Amino acid sequence: MYQITKLVWIFLCFALISCSSNDDKEQIDSEQVLYEKAQKRLNSGQWDSAIETLQLLEEYFPFGYFAEQAQLELIYAQYKADEQDLAIAAADRFIRLHPQSRNVDYAYYMRGVAAFHNDSAFVSMLPTDTTSRDPGTASDAFNYFAQLINRFPESKYALDAQKRMTFIRNAEARYEIHVANYYFKRGAYLAAANRGKYVVENLQRSPAVPDALAVMAQAYHLLGMDELSNNAVKVLQHNYPKHPTLGKDGDFNFQFGRDQKRSWINYLTLGLFEKRKYPSFDSRKQYNPFYSDKGLEPPQRG
Repeated sequence: MYQITKLVWIFLCFALISCSSNDDKEQIDSEQVLYEKAQKRLNSGQWDSAIETLQLLEEYFPFGYFAEQAQLELIYAQYKADEQDLAIAAADRFIRLHPQSRNVDYAYYMRGVAAFHNDSAFVSMLPTDTTSRDPGTASDAFNYFAQLINRFPESKYALDAQKRMTFIRNAEARYEIHVANYYFKRGAYLAAANRGKYVVENLQRSPAVPDALAVMAQAYHLLGMDELSNNAVKVLQHNYPKHPTLGKDGDFNFQFGRDQKRSWINYLTLGLFEKRKYPSFDSRKQYNPFYSDKGLEPPQRG
């Protein structure tokens, strides 16, 4: 009797192990089916459907074989779907959950990319100069890219991150010049001078520096601060002798932007229907012809 009971228990154990093995196999198979479905949707650019599938994969298989990769691809899919805030949140979550992952540098990188594009999704479709807009969340992108480079200097994403940081810095400097030009129009010369000074002191390697020096020279001149104006002119002459505000003899043209010839409409209407000229500086065609972000490579899936 004892031997029969023992054989029954052995049979039940084998049966339970077999069932458990079959359940595990079905679970792995169903996880793989979901993952492959997500891959097909990612490859065909069906971003919303891919996001839904990846979220299902994470919900049902949070510790599965494909869980970590699915979380990375969710960041990319949300970025491509123009859901930048969600992409940033997903990247933050991945960094928090997988700080030792060999792919965590990609999460740092995509967090920066998502912030970089966070407020410019519709701007890219319009013929506008993006440097005339407040950089806004670009400062967040700059900091995210800086974290990537500091933590993972050998990352394959570090070079592209550096290029994007350069673009952000240059865009910020150019924006300051746009604002200075606006202040000239409003007669706020001290405010214009301060914008130029900020670029010279804080964004020294930017191609906007020559215009910043011209802004300072002009603004201080209009304020009667001749010593400060002359100092700015000397630096401009020494470092950027071909700046359009400098004549053949190297003298600074304090009428620059206001010395265009009057049109026939101006003569006929005594200047009533033509805007008043004011100092304005923009030498990008000379010092930074590639100020567009079109040269930046689009990010790839991790």
